[in-house]
Amino acid sequence: MQPPLKASVIISTYNQPEWLNLALYSYDIQTDKSFEIIVADDGSDERTKAVIDRFSEESKLNVIHVWQEDNGFQKTKILNKAILASNTDYLIFTDGDCIARKDFVETHLKLSKPNCALSGGYFKLTDKISQAMTKQIILSQKCFDKHWLLAKGQPDNFKLNKLTKLKIKAKLLNFITPTKATFDGMNVSCYKKDIMAVNGFDERMQYGGEDREVGERMMNNGVRFLQVRYSTICVHLHHDRPYKLDEAEAQNQKIRLATKKNREKWTTYGINK
Repeated sequence: MQPPLKASVIISTYNQPEWLNLALYSYDIQTDKSFEIIVADDGSDERTKAVIDRFSEESKLNVIHVWQEDNGFQKTKILNKAILASNTDYLIFTDGDCIARKDFVETHLKLSKPNCALSGGYFKLTDKISQAMTKQIILSQKCFDKHWLLAKGQPDNFKLNKLTKLKIKAKLLNFITPTKATFDGMNVSCYKKDIMAVNGFDERMQYGGEDREVGERMMNNGVRFLQVRYSTICVHLHHDRPYKLDEAEAQNQKIRLATKKNREKWTTYGINK
């Protein structure tokens, strides 16, 4: 029997059923299972539905599949629908190509604070390691092991510190990192009321800073973003981004500049129109 729900993990996806299958599995082995999963699906075909249906049958977790027709990059729109479909007061946002360490949900919940959002990070895996990823590797948690990754060809650099298991080290690195705490959709959490208070994501925005903008409105509305990039750990599977368009990014930048300049707290292009 599933424990009382404390959080909703919102996983965005689009036609990456193999990656989603692995991502979902990483949530089935979480140390804290007091959460539901909401798959925010921006128009994937039947392969993705098959993955979600199979996982729902095998897992004790409650899984909700929120889908919309494929009409180009509309991630902001499907995320707003997922927010409305959630059944808890606390939301954890991530992507379907991110594998969560087994303490991911537990850590987000432990570090959560009223009127605050948690800004996590992610560790990018090489294409070779991503292609070789399996459920067994996730179960063993080898994909979060620095030495295993190095042996498999992952470059040796400072970013490997993102995989630390030492809480004191993570706390220190969170404190000294020059990286600003922002709303990064691969690994961020907040109270539902705080994102509803700014009317959710701006649905005009396509790929490129669309998640940062909602965070900027939340900051304008008094929500404090806390840096937890070395505490809430996930690894990112390698893939190309064919949906990256210069024209869309320019439009997004224009919207973000207006949000900052006018200290906007609300978008008329969000959940409530």
